[in-house]
Amino acid sequence: MEPLVIFLTEWWWIGPAAAGAGTLGWVGVRRTRQRALPAGATSTGDRAARAWASRPLGKAAARRLELDAAQLDLQIARNAVTRGRADVKVADAEVVRAQAERAASRVSADAVTAARARLVDAQRDLRAAAAEVRARRAGVKAAKAMLPAIRSGSAPLPVVHVLAQHDAILARWMAYETDPGLAIDFPAMSDSRSPLLAEFLRAHERAQWLRPASAQTRLEPAEFLAYRDAVRRTSHAFDRAERAARHSGGQPSVEGNDAWSRVASDLAETAQRALARSMDSMGRAAADKWTERAAKRTQKKSPDAGPRAPQESPIWPPPARDRPSPPAS
Repeated sequence: MEPLVIFLTEWWWIGPAAAGAGTLGWVGVRRTRQRALPAGATSTGDRAARAWASRPLGKAAARRLELDAAQLDLQIARNAVTRGRADVKVADAEVVRAQAERAASRVSADAVTAARARLVDAQRDLRAAAAEVRARRAGVKAAKAMLPAIRSGSAPLPVVHVLAQHDAILARWMAYETDPGLAIDFPAMSDSRSPLLAEFLRAHERAQWLRPASAQTRLEPAEFLAYRDAVRRTSHAFDRAERAARHSGGQPSVEGNDAWSRVASDLAETAQRALARSMDSMGRAAADKWTERAAKRTQKKSPDAGPRAPQESPIWPPPARDRPSPPAS
């Protein structure tokens, strides 16, 4: 026993030193791994998540994306109903408390009225949430019904379908930006100061930010749901702006009419002045040519006569006697 005590007394430091060395070695290895990770990654888990996100979306996941998003949407709506029921209970309790305090003359009748108004609002929100659940259930049924067609290839993939809807909206908008006729007939569709068009531009910016790089980009159901809803809001905002622009008379406003009339009048006047200057120049050039020909014929008839003085103001059109004879048939 005594030799063991002497050994432990002499070599007690070996265990802590080894443990410390092992800890330092593990820390060094971890720091080396962190330096090898991409910028912004803090662990091998982050690197694995980035590698997973960079992989293309599988065929099965791409086909079920609409259904998975619809089921997620239904769950969100159900959670809203649960919160709405809780809000109704809280508002009902506040009404009871306000009535009790009113009976004890601690609060005024306005407090009871305000509590009842909050209860009515909570009940209305609950009914709206319940209606939203019914709509989301219909969306799940529709997604399930479309799944066989998507699997057979007779219907496009959900991502492809939403991307096509987004492109169609952009094409309709660019028609107003690039077609001069539409720009003149419906100036509100090109004026960012228009409230409805500004609303569309904000919705479009949101949808463009959520748009995947391609149809093969990996998307989670929540990401697809956000992009799909953003495209729908963009479509509705564009429809409202277009309907208002066309309803305001497929005619521009009076102020717009005056402005375009002034521009058209200025262009027409400028064109007329340019045409008049061009005709005058052509007439002067032709008159000079006819005058030169007449002078040459005069010199040939009377060689002794000196050169004919040029006319001060050429005559146009030249007299019939100075015109050349028509060619023989």
